[in-house]
Amino acid sequence: MKIRTLLATVLMVCYSLCSTAQNLPKREFRGVWLHTINGDYTGKSPEEFKAYLISQLNTLQKAGINAVLFQVRPEADAFYSSKLEPWSRFLTGTQGVAPAGGWDPMAFVIDECHKRSMEFHAWVNPYRVQLNINTQLAPNHIFYQHPEWFVVYGNQRFFNPGLPQCRDFINQVIKDIVTRYDVDAIHMDDYFYPYPIAGKEFPDEEAFQTYGVPSGFADQKDNWRRSNINTLISELHETIHQTKPWVKFGVSPFGIYRNKKNAPDGIGSETNGLQNYDQLYADVLLWIRNGWVDYNIPQVYWEIGNKAADYETLVNWWATYAYDRPLFIGQDVERTVRFADLNNPEISQIPRKMHLSRNTPNISGNCFWSGKALLGNPGNYLDALTKNYQCYPALPPVFNFIDDKAPKAIRGLKAIWTADGYILMWKEPKAKEEMDKAFNYCIYRFANKEKVNLNDVSKIMAITRTCFYKLPYDLGKVKYRYVVTALDRIHNESKTKTKKVKL
Repeated sequence: MKIRTLLATVLMVCYSLCSTAQNLPKREFRGVWLHTINGDYTGKSPEEFKAYLISQLNTLQKAGINAVLFQVRPEADAFYSSKLEPWSRFLTGTQGVAPAGGWDPMAFVIDECHKRSMEFHAWVNPYRVQLNINTQLAPNHIFYQHPEWFVVYGNQRFFNPGLPQCRDFINQVIKDIVTRYDVDAIHMDDYFYPYPIAGKEFPDEEAFQTYGVPSGFADQKDNWRRSNINTLISELHETIHQTKPWVKFGVSPFGIYRNKKNAPDGIGSETNGLQNYDQLYADVLLWIRNGWVDYNIPQVYWEIGNKAADYETLVNWWATYAYDRPLFIGQDVERTVRFADLNNPEISQIPRKMHLSRNTPNISGNCFWSGKALLGNPGNYLDALTKNYQCYPALPPVFNFIDDKAPKAIRGLKAIWTADGYILMWKEPKAKEEMDKAFNYCIYRFANKEKVNLNDVSKIMAITRTCFYKLPYDLGKVKYRYVVTALDRIHNESKTKTKKVKL
């Protein structure tokens, strides 16, 4: 059966979801990865880039997306104005060439996300320098200042993870981003030590002899490599939170931590594939246990029923080892619609995967790979989110281990006539510190005598950064109760303020 037919059936099965809003969560991470190495943004003028990005965000907003993970540093370069690294070739076509007019793409994307009350996660690749060593590095690239920091593996160039100088530089880059831009999070994907090439050893022996052996890792190169990544992750967490305490740090590791058959301690999944711990040297569970990362999005890209790496097995495994840190599931859009449900070959795996993400303890959202694939609406996946699974807005989860204090309530709520129509207006709450300030506002609407239930997502009219909301006036015959709350940067929600109006 073709994908189109499969998903048409999915939509018919799921239309009832929005008629029962209580089934939909009020708080849920709904992220999407927008990658830039695919060339989608390359060579566009500022005007073309802006129009394209706005169109993408408008569509994603309608689909309920509340977080955008935008790739801003794919090759030790920048989709933003940086004194440390050159402009990305994936922006202008040539590394080091600035966009026309002196505009800053990342600043623009941040503003557009925040206008739509979407979080902006600056997605960076820590070690990768060249996807292909035959590409040209800009004259001001750090490679030319310190060629001894880098290694070639296969056909790619990387920072050497074993050198403290490399970690120091990466920390500088991240601190620069967090200091100068209003990002909500720093995000890293699965590229730590590179994916292994059969028969080729990663060329870090010199660094191992210089730094690993004297540090007590003789004959333990694997442990030394893991220690290098652990050190980077812990240092980055400290750098980020010392710079701006509200900026989160998250990772999206490869979907298998460790195969159980390779785990002497038994902490591994019933899978058979590439492993974070043993081959990418990413001890993700250690980072979560130690609080070095604020959220985790494992890339569980396989289908339910995959013989080597079953989706349902892995979702349950990661949920078991969430360790009180927010866990979201990385969903592969195209693979999800390509495979039929095991119990009902008439539909795809969307319903089962969404059910698992919403009904498995310790999971509080999804992130969709990739944004481009989702926007292409394969198998009506985007339609399923827009019309069913995410048809009402959702607030992101509260990261209460960062901050659990809600902002004060808004002030001066009133409804007034203006030249633009009937407007609900208010003043932001008073705040002494940045983390006490209101960053967004949530607007609910109830019938005049209806009980106020803030957990009923169907009552959410808007989530906005502005201190006003245009009311849908229609002859003024029906009385409604509007409720407005303030949300801080961590999405703690204030007490309510209420205004009755006739519309």
